[in-house]
Amino acid sequence: MTILITGGRGKIARAVHAGLVSSGREVRVASREPDLPGTVTLDSASVSSWSTALKDISQVFLYSDPSTAALFVEAAEAAGVKQVVLLSSMSSQAGNENAASGSALGGRAVDPHSVVERVILGGAFASTRLQPGTFMTNAIYWSYQVRATGQIRLPYLEAEEAPIHEQDIADVAIRVLLNGPGGEHDGRGYPMTGPESMTRRRQIDLITELTGVPIEQVELTPAQAREEMAASMRNPAQLESLMSYWASRVGTPHPIEHTVELLTGHAGRTFAQWLKDNPTVF
Repeated sequence: MTILITGGRGKIARAVHAGLVSSGREVRVASREPDLPGTVTLDSASVSSWSTALKDISQVFLYSDPSTAALFVEAAEAAGVKQVVLLSSMSSQAGNENAASGSALGGRAVDPHSVVERVILGGAFASTRLQPGTFMTNAIYWSYQVRATGQIRLPYLEAEEAPIHEQDIADVAIRVLLNGPGGEHDGRGYPMTGPESMTRRRQIDLITELTGVPIEQVELTPAQAREEMAASMRNPAQLESLMSYWASRVGTPHPIEHTVELLTGHAGRTFAQWLKDNPTVF
């Protein structure tokens, strides 16, 4: 049977595709805006579109989307899908805790990733939730600021993160999909980080050290950050979740999760390695 990969334009989806194909698996890629030969068009808000994409599919690598998760479950159950590997977020852990304790009521928003996790867990298929923290690919968005202004403008520059390489996320997804349903991964959530904790300021310093590109670091106040980020992050709950997360990490080294090493057998890739793997970003 074939494995469906959603979010086909994303770096993680492309890496999952490459790994599964090299392992001899049949793969179908779906995207809202296909840009590769053989990719099927997917309107995730349409049950019929899901039904078409899921025809003869046994396993799915799924990007998190709270607005369409229920539609996906309906279509996946009808198609007889056996396993779903959900790309979620470490932020879902706090969101699930808030919802369980009732603190999401009274106007406090629940993290959207936690919403999707609960929907997927209710499906009639085996599911595994990948819960990475900060992506190293966030540096791509920083590069747009650098090219335009010579600056990187962020709140909480002293916040500690343990960013993860997209290939490491893909490697874990590939391992879970190749192992298939009915094993140790069923029902599990896997928090994931990179191998080292560092401040956002240190990440920017490292970019300059390894690329030679001078960067002015501008620390935004929370109010400035909300104003500047509102246009690119239209989900207020997700923005507030990020702001709270960054504030909580100031002055506190980020715990390291060893999921990548435990599931793949290799150490997680460093941020310095990511910069070497993406030499044209800056």
